Amino acid sequence: MRRLVPILLICLLIAPLLAAQGTPDDDRIYDDVRRRLADDVDVRGGALDVAVSKGTVTLKGRVRDEKAKEKATRVAKRVKGVANVDNQLKLLSEN
Repeated sequence: MRRLVPILLICLLIAPLLAAQGTPDDDRIYDDVRRRLADDVDVRGGALDVAVSKGTVTLKGRVRDEKAKEKATRVAKRVKGVANVDNQLKLLSEN
């Protein structure tokens, strides 16, 4: 019984850390979104920051114009498993 308590405590401490790492689906979505944004001639999104959590994609960084910003959302939404896109992109002309 004395050994069981420390093991349970360790499990309780490690579980949240493992959950925070994301799911395999989030990892696949991240890779697909990054690749598609980088390959898109309008977005040229190789330098954009992409984060994925539970199927929600967050885009950050700067793009040339409004057309590129809107297209980045469309490109990300086309990736299988994406539930929502939070487009926080800013235009190069914005401060």
